[in-house]
Amino acid sequence: MNRYKLSGYLSLLALIAYIVVSILGIHSAAGWLLMLCFAALAFAFRGNPVLKGFSYTVMIFAAVSLAMYYPQHFIKVGEFKLSALIVPLLQIIMFGMGTSLSWADFGQVAKMPMGIGVGIIGHYTIMPLVGYTITRIFHFPPEIAAGIILIGACPSGLASNVMSYLAGANLALSVSITATVTLLAPVITPLWMKLLAGQFVEIVFWEMMWHIIQIVILPIVLGLVFNHFLHGRFKWLDAAMPVVSMVSIGLIIVVITASGRDSLLTVGPLLVVATLLHNISGYILGYWGARLFRMPEKDCRTVALEVGMQNGGLASGLALKMGKLATVGLAPAVFGPLMNITGSALANWWKGRPAEEPIADQVPNAVKPH
Repeated sequence: MNRYKLSGYLSLLALIAYIVVSILGIHSAAGWLLMLCFAALAFAFRGNPVLKGFSYTVMIFAAVSLAMYYPQHFIKVGEFKLSALIVPLLQIIMFGMGTSLSWADFGQVAKMPMGIGVGIIGHYTIMPLVGYTITRIFHFPPEIAAGIILIGACPSGLASNVMSYLAGANLALSVSITATVTLLAPVITPLWMKLLAGQFVEIVFWEMMWHIIQIVILPIVLGLVFNHFLHGRFKWLDAAMPVVSMVSIGLIIVVITASGRDSLLTVGPLLVVATLLHNISGYILGYWGARLFRMPEKDCRTVALEVGMQNGGLASGLALKMGKLATVGLAPAVFGPLMNITGSALANWWKGRPAEEPIADQVPNAVKPH
């Protein structure tokens, strides 16, 4: 028996033990067993080519299990509040995003104006408006509702680029849309928050704009400059940044979960349903919006992923800056792991159904009509 199958059986045994101790009311041990269940399952997934992409998200669930059962360990270490790490970690993640970009990525805007225009408009209309609609349907407490609108009003992040790559979509278009909507975020995100979430929480437009510049724009610009002048000189950094980003995102989600545990116990299941609806609506409306403009299939898939996937880290950082991490920050914390599950599933489904190229693209350059 290989180690992956063994890990799968260990996960099943841990799940059975978790159910038993939960029924018996031994909650002091339940969290550890649930964590073991998810951690073993994540390792088992590594041995399956189809499920391998879900292993990171399952590990997030393992960490979140501990945060839900033992929140006191993820709020403070001595007198130090772990929430103080969120913004610096986000800035490191955004710096890493900047090092993966180049000035040429922004030059793609002139080469693909239709695709980028549809992606920007779709992203910054569909997700904020769907988020607002969801708050009217589900009637969440005001600050929870503001968090749903916040995640909808944020730009996309690196996850959409990864999923576009896995799906065999138009990666250049994906990177260009992500870069452009991120640069527009300091204006558009606070504007939507003021218009749609101002009734739920106080929104100070200029303050939120400055926070986005600090958290996202400045680190990305520094990363771009670093990449431009020092590209290839620190290969260890290129290898380390994805790992640092994954660990940082996991820690951010765990800290938010621990801080908002009581609210999650109240609205958790309903918030998961609302967040899933928000995310999937982005994929569907983004895809069919691109189809309305007769865009190539690869581009439609790219726009779908760009619209449906959000920068949950930025939303979490803004919730922290608003002083409402435990409430406004909950929707971003739930959206992130769910987005990775649905995005991976959609990318793998599309990967198995390659998009047909336009006939012109299948003809050798020498004989293409002019």
